Amino acid sequence: MKRNYFLGAIVAFGLACSMGSCSDDPDPVDNTDTTVEAKDIEYTSENAAAWGNYMYNVANLLKKDAADLYGYWSEDYNGESFATTFKSHNKAPYTSAISCVQEIIEKCAEIANEVGVAKIGEPYDFYQAGKTEEALYAVESWYSWHSRDDYTNNIWSIRNCYFGKVDDNDKDDEGDIAENSISRLIASVDPEMDAAMRKAIQDAADAIQAIPQPFRNNINSNESKAAMEACSVLEEALTNMSAYVQSQFSSAEYDSRLDAIVAQYVDYVVLPTYKSLQEGNESLFNAVSAFRSNPSDEAFQKACDAWLVAREPWEKSEGFLFGPVDSEGLDPNMDSWPLDQNAIVQILESGNFDNIEWGEGDSEETVTAAQNVRGYHTLEFLLFKDGEPRKVK
Repeated sequence: MKRNYFLGAIVAFGLACSMGSCSDDPDPVDNTDTTVEAKDIEYTSENAAAWGNYMYNVANLLKKDAADLYGYWSEDYNGESFATTFKSHNKAPYTSAISCVQEIIEKCAEIANEVGVAKIGEPYDFYQAGKTEEALYAVESWYSWHSRDDYTNNIWSIRNCYFGKVDDNDKDDEGDIAENSISRLIASVDPEMDAAMRKAIQDAADAIQAIPQPFRNNINSNESKAAMEACSVLEEALTNMSAYVQSQFSSAEYDSRLDAIVAQYVDYVVLPTYKSLQEGNESLFNAVSAFRSNPSDEAFQKACDAWLVAREPWEKSEGFLFGPVDSEGLDPNMDSWPLDQNAIVQILESGNFDNIEWGEGDSEETVTAAQNVRGYHTLEFLLFKDGEPRKVK
């Protein structure tokens, strides 16, 4: 998730909260004000064509970005695939297998930090400071009420990197660990460290799932505090492991084993995840196209289902936000948060979809403005309302 800090520019809304946790009513409307705020906009016969076209354009860009991301790793990337660059590790910044392994671990530590400190911690801190509106807007994926699963999938991305293979189970299983993995490497020297790492991963995922659903109504819960602590423990364990790997495995005798771990990681974690991302976004585009051609409640439901499927591999890729996803601006293209809801509504009203794209040489302001009105969360805003598929009116 690429976070953009412009909360003050977003329209504020009133959401009553109790002293213990936020109200179960997700978005009560102030009936004394007849002005429809961006957050309250509905799909209607009057805006149906623009709504369908906006969804189509965003889904098309997501499909392109996902295909490009997979292509950078698996096809041409400045003469060779990034997969080849990383596995060869013969040019800066990857000049050795151990530098690649440390990159893997450090990126896992970064997403553990982001989940605990930003995705859960930032809304919690806002709420504790009495800034309820800012707290609610800081919650990622609140249109679909999918926040908790998004954050858990981020933790699973760490597990996949550590285990050396994509694992869809929700419990630690010895059989899910590849022989050429960081886990097996650590266990060969320090089984207790490996066991502690595996426990920290599982504990973080379990703690996040223990937050009452939806997270946006339980921002300041004890379960949220426990999840933040579990993510902090995981981040610390990963940071310590990075230093341990450097001190323990830097000699030439480990080179071949480290090479195998890097190759396993690329071929059985990164590439399959990005392939699933590409396929999921193709299906999402098809579902959105079908909706635009024939809008219905059923078509909204199918598009929402496709969004959830396409979303999962993205969240499971956030443990490796390096390489083309970073250098080509694909992270903010696909996952910028928070959104500029006012700008989204303005685009709906104008029908000018040029504003959701940016080009080489555009100013940073122009690029950021475009990224704030496209990607998964813009499509989520157009598809979901209060955790449910929108309805045709």
